Amino acid sequence: MAATTPIDIAALLPSWELHLRAERKSPQTVKSYGDGVRRFLDWTAEAGRPAALDRTSVNAFVAALLDAGAEPSTARARQLALRRFSAWLLEEGETDTDPLLGLKAPKLDAKVVEPLTAVQITALVAACAGKEMRDRRDEALVRLMIETGARAGEVVALRVEDVDLAAGTAVVRRGKGGRGRVVPFGPQTSRALDRYLRARRTHRLAATPALWLGDRGKAFSYDALHKTLGERARAAGTDGFRPHRLRHTAAHRWLAAGGSEGGLMAVAGWTRPDMLLRYTRAQASARAATEARALNLGDF
Repeated sequence: MAATTPIDIAALLPSWELHLRAERKSPQTVKSYGDGVRRFLDWTAEAGRPAALDRTSVNAFVAALLDAGAEPSTARARQLALRRFSAWLLEEGETDTDPLLGLKAPKLDAKVVEPLTAVQITALVAACAGKEMRDRRDEALVRLMIETGARAGEVVALRVEDVDLAAGTAVVRRGKGGRGRVVPFGPQTSRALDRYLRARRTHRLAATPALWLGDRGKAFSYDALHKTLGERARAAGTDGFRPHRLRHTAAHRWLAAGGSEGGLMAVAGWTRPDMLLRYTRAQASARAATEARALNLGDF
């Protein structure tokens, strides 16, 4: 096929998503990549441009996103989706070249995400108080995520059989990059999970393997986690909350309590030290000050 032959992006998108699922990409990754291509198609239609996957069009698309106020991370994710799609088209023989090969991603600002304070953590847990299954579930979610630092997608994917309350462990069968691991948790989280599991018995989907179940007899999804924890955070008076902030909180609390960096990387599922620095940057100075006072190096 000649490189100049128009590509029907919309027609090929389902095949790419099928390819991604066959590669065992997470549902969140498949959705993110697919959304990136779909947003590009929407933009070309609105702008009256041909849906051409070339550098000029993709750069204009990214610029339009940024001009419209999109977060740089969002623009970067959309561009990445298009670059991955373009590479797949070449691999599948749908094109003779990859016009996006070597295209630089938009530069990201080094954002500092503040972890939740002890007061905010207490307020968030208190906002989950109640004896309904939903209350028990949300408290267990909050405690598990703050203590283990597990990603939202990893938590949503847990099955009942993955949790061992006696041992205080949960098995993340497939984390980012396809890597599994075991995450430990303590008695408070074990108790919250036990309370939830007992309340879960009355759910119409109680016999299904998924650990987390939704309201009104429904299943529980990644979007449902974001929605329910967002509601709890608002009730707790916490502004600017996103579930991913719990991962930052877990990382900070681990190091502040004297935990090792290697141990944190193993529990959080990081393979590169730069990821640890990214998640713990906000309170690095405060932790260093506490450590310095304990060392008392001025006493000589």
